[in-house]
Amino acid sequence: MKFIETKLKGAFIIDLDKRVDHRGFFARTFCMKEFIDHGLKPTVAQCNLSFNHKKGTLRGMHYQTPPATETKLVRCTQGAIYDVIIDMRPDSPTYLSHIGVELSAENRRALYVPDLFAHGYQTLTPNAEVVYQVSEFYTPGYEKGLRYNDPALAIEWRLPVSEISPKDATWSLLLEPVSVGV
Repeated sequence: MKFIETKLKGAFIIDLDKRVDHRGFFARTFCMKEFIDHGLKPTVAQCNLSFNHKKGTLRGMHYQTPPATETKLVRCTQGAIYDVIIDMRPDSPTYLSHIGVELSAENRRALYVPDLFAHGYQTLTPNAEVVYQVSEFYTPGYEKGLRYNDPALAIEWRLPVSEISPKDATWSLLLEPVSVGV
């Protein structure tokens, strides 16, 4: 695997190191030792699969708080997505900064999402499928989220949103507007 560090410390894009021959190629998609060598958390508590019918579907921006923080290894296995992560670590120099990466069945990239990073994606194709390896069990009492279109985050999504869950559409804004009485 090829680990490419992003501007958000601890977040990596992971490309395959393909061994190609006349049959096609072989590549490792996960290796506990290589993750440890890069200072990453290699724990996998569960694997999730998400299938999305429509281009423009948006899922996110989700994260879990202590003691149930999650790391994720996200890969698009069919179609393409624009995957976004936001640094939610209050003491981090990149707090509230984000990056976006295109993950697709064609480029076979993965994104390593550290603890206390919000994560979400938008499908760029119909019938997009996404696989997540997650370090912690889903714990509803520790789930948090950010609004995908929060002006304070200024995320530039690639497409208009065609589908979104009511929960994802209504997470609180970081700075809720103040009402002034007349």
